Amino acid sequence: MAPPIEIRHASAIDADLISRLGRETFSDTFSRDNTPEDMAIYVAQAFSPEIQAAELADVRSCTLIAEADGTPVGYARLVEGAPSVTIEAVKPIEIVRLYARSAWIGHGVGAQLMRACLDTARSLGRDAIWLGVWERNRRAIAFYEKWGFRQIGSHPFHVGHDLQTDWLMLRTLS
Repeated sequence: MAPPIEIRHASAIDADLISRLGRETFSDTFSRDNTPEDMAIYVAQAFSPEIQAAELADVRSCTLIAEADGTPVGYARLVEGAPSVTIEAVKPIEIVRLYARSAWIGHGVGAQLMRACLDTARSLGRDAIWLGVWERNRRAIAFYEKWGFRQIGSHPFHVGHDLQTDWLMLRTLS
């Protein structure tokens, strides 16, 4: 039986931790579908400790860490703002990242993080929450649909030099 999952808000001292979690979870999720060169470029651009420190310092951003017995097992990042397509929302917020360590997928980490994202969005007075998900990531798409997200468009996303397509998905909040 897995230990209970606790969610906490990240702080500036978590930059190295988020950097490691980001590298690990992104690589585990996407390395089999992308070249090593493209993965190396993206991971270097997105997950350095310096970049994570800047993201943690951004007042429009909130990072949540999932832990089991004090061990980090996943994380999520929210950023205030709207997608590139028109939506019917006054105060939207984006889930920029929501990842679990591979050994913890299927143990409720994603669900706990999603609940925390939705609760955080509501507490900030947001009326919609949206995200981008790779069109080929069927498992993630099914997860988001289960949580009431629907596709509203798409936009380009680069992994290294590879231009991919992310679906934009939205859920209104009440």
